[in-house]
Amino acid sequence: MSYPESAPARRPAVVLSAATVLLVMAVAALAYTVVDLVVLGGTVDAFRSAARDTTASPQQIDDVVTLLRVSAALSAVVAALSAPVLAGLALGLLAGRAGVRVATWVVSGLGLLAGCCSVAVLVGERAVPLHLGAGEQALTELLGLIGDAYPSWWIPLNAGLSVGQGLGYLVVASLLALPGANAWFGRHRSTAPTMPSAPPAFRPAPHQPPTAPPAPPYPPR
Repeated sequence: MSYPESAPARRPAVVLSAATVLLVMAVAALAYTVVDLVVLGGTVDAFRSAARDTTASPQQIDDVVTLLRVSAALSAVVAALSAPVLAGLALGLLAGRAGVRVATWVVSGLGLLAGCCSVAVLVGERAVPLHLGAGEQALTELLGLIGDAYPSWWIPLNAGLSVGQGLGYLVVASLLALPGANAWFGRHRSTAPTMPSAPPAFRPAPHQPPTAPPAPPYPPR
């Protein structure tokens, strides 16, 4: 006798939405990596051109250029590494893995914190100019030229990406906490395959002694 197979449960919209947001963020991270490296060359050239009109020495100019390149390389590496992590989390969510949901919450918390810190740094640089000692006047002039060396759209783009990053992580974490997501991941956890129990061992019947022959119905003559 055969039994009809149950139809597989469809992924809820909240899980699909969370995975989609993660994939979009992964693509944005890769795009940021490329744009960051492309913009770096023009930024260094613009900075060197503007630094010639200051009182800074060539060594000081080279030091600030090195700082620019290192910061851009670190940003590109972090963005490039985050892309496969976000994509892997999205695929794990679509597969219904409960452990991936927990990992997504952890990554979302860290990403939200990083986004808030990035926005705070950008706002602080604009609101509170850097002031060094009297002997570091040339370095102060050079650091003040960094913001103008970037394209006019670069700093607003970074601010927008930081805000979007924080909102994206917040949306993903909220979607995965909804009842539809709880039912989806709970179903996969409860239907995990289990090993069948071994059948009970066969026990032979105890040995019975042979019975005596029946007595004759009357005594022999």
